[in-house]
Amino acid sequence: MATYKEVIGTSITNIAGDSPTTVDGDVWYNSSATNFKFNLTTSFTGWTSGGTMPTGVNAGGGCGTQTAGLSFGGNGAPPSETATYEYGGSSWTSGGALTTGRKDLAGAGTQTAGLGFGGAPGTLNATEEYNGSSWTNGGNLTTGRREIAGGGTQTAGLAFGGNDGSKTNATEEYDGSSWTNGGNMTTARRQLAGAGTQTAGLGFGGYNDGVSGGYSGATEEYDGSSWTNGGTMNTARNNLGGGGTQSAGLGFGGYSSPPGTHQNATELYDGSSWTTSSNMATGRSGVRGAAATNAAGLAFGGGPPDAGATEEFTSGASPFEAWSTGGNLTTGRSRLSGAGTQTAGLVFGGYPPAQTATEEYDGSSWANGGNLGTARYSSAGTGTQTAALMAGGGDNTTRVTNTEEYDGSSWTNGGNLNQERKYLAGCGTQTAGLAFGGENGPSTPSMDNTEEYDGSSWTNGGTLGTAVEKMTGSPGATQTAGICISGKTPAASPNSPAITQEYDGSSWTSGGNVSNPRSSGAGSGTQTAALFFTGAPVGSNGNLTEKYDGSSWTNGPLLNVVRSLGAGTGTQSAALVSGGGIPGAPSTTSTEEFSQFGQSTETITTS
Repeated sequence: MATYKEVIGTSITNIAGDSPTTVDGDVWYNSSATNFKFNLTTSFTGWTSGGTMPTGVNAGGGCGTQTAGLSFGGNGAPPSETATYEYGGSSWTSGGALTTGRKDLAGAGTQTAGLGFGGAPGTLNATEEYNGSSWTNGGNLTTGRREIAGGGTQTAGLAFGGNDGSKTNATEEYDGSSWTNGGNMTTARRQLAGAGTQTAGLGFGGYNDGVSGGYSGATEEYDGSSWTNGGTMNTARNNLGGGGTQSAGLGFGGYSSPPGTHQNATELYDGSSWTTSSNMATGRSGVRGAAATNAAGLAFGGGPPDAGATEEFTSGASPFEAWSTGGNLTTGRSRLSGAGTQTAGLVFGGYPPAQTATEEYDGSSWANGGNLGTARYSSAGTGTQTAALMAGGGDNTTRVTNTEEYDGSSWTNGGNLNQERKYLAGCGTQTAGLAFGGENGPSTPSMDNTEEYDGSSWTNGGTLGTAVEKMTGSPGATQTAGICISGKTPAASPNSPAITQEYDGSSWTSGGNVSNPRSSGAGSGTQTAALFFTGAPVGSNGNLTEKYDGSSWTNGPLLNVVRSLGAGTGTQSAALVSGGGIPGAPSTTSTEEFSQFGQSTETITTS
């Protein structure tokens, strides 16, 4: 039998401990534990689906990042040639319209400081600047052209290649007010992609008329004055998407030989050569993109036909986050409450009609627990699987003040709330619980009242800064470090505030705003490590996830099932959502688990 050194080329390190490195696949002998160990990193490289654009777009302009992308102009049904859309990491919203409608234009910059230039019909020289809400005219290109590429920022932009009546190698630089000529590209071409900055630009792919086949895989790098040849792409193509930097470029999609081939191939550039990566789900040309590096990119639009499909590219992510299907509930329901963790979860109550059913989750399947004494829905729930608390809610006829406590097998009555209410939220434990917000009928459609529980009775606490109902609390938060996320106010309004409110045991203060305000969502985690997921309206918010670090929210992976009014339990890295209402049905039995995977140290067995 060959030795490890004969196979691998190096000997195994002998060390009295774990994790001598963080390199995936490293092997060593732990002399203290007298066993072999290795590092295993769960990483992910590939494309995942993002939110669909409101209007299919082909051959538009794009810039930004994976979580703050910008699309403008392009083919499609009117008014797409002037339309601007902003991507927030999960969904698109409309922005201000371009002054000049066009397609085959280029873009640079960010979502709030974008630059669009060139395009068709004809060979336009118009430049526009975006401030996050509207476009204004900037200085015109020296040479009008379409099918152009670009990179850089709003005040240090780069434009190169394109079609000014024929393919061109011309380069221009923008200083925030005017364009000046830069060094010419080595190879004239149109329908190419661009990335990088004004002094470290990258141009790749395109169409070189007059050359056999025409499709180009050529790459060039710009240093602020001149272009030099870089590594050739593995798949020659034109009308592709791209982004990133000169040393971390991303290229995807496009049109290639044989004619009629719409590419889904993705390639990564490391400053000298291209390597093939995971394919897009949908092959398309005229696709556009946004990316800060080749590790996190965004692809949108393209055709045929004009597409609204969006895909997100992630490379080497560690930790990798995802929702996966869990075991189904025994009883389908919405407006239910929850407590516990991902592997020791608890749900209770629900609708329709008002329910008494309790179920316990062991990480794979649900089993029936003891029934509630009072059937109800839209209550506050918190605690653990064996020490849970449920307060308030609605029965089939009215709102209730009743509180119940669960000991792992049965529910018993606790002290009543001071005010009856439903659509409230809670956090904390069975003996140090918090209940807040909700609605108490037409006279108080959204409540600002907070109550604290000591294991036997409720007392009034601090008043919410904004009265809300159908908001979200994180079950892992506490009585002295509580959190209230978004919600709805007042009851007659369809609008949800973006606010986050934090409780310190006596008063509420404002925290960071959520990216996608919504009501009837679910949550997990703590005040400084919270997860906010699902919500209403179901069509636009029902599969969204956001993460909170105590000051700001960032977008997380989409759920597989669109829903609202479900129950959330667990932590920021190991969460559970159960039940809820889904499109076309008042309730569901489906369950999903959120997991965050990272590097671990594993013991090698000899079996």
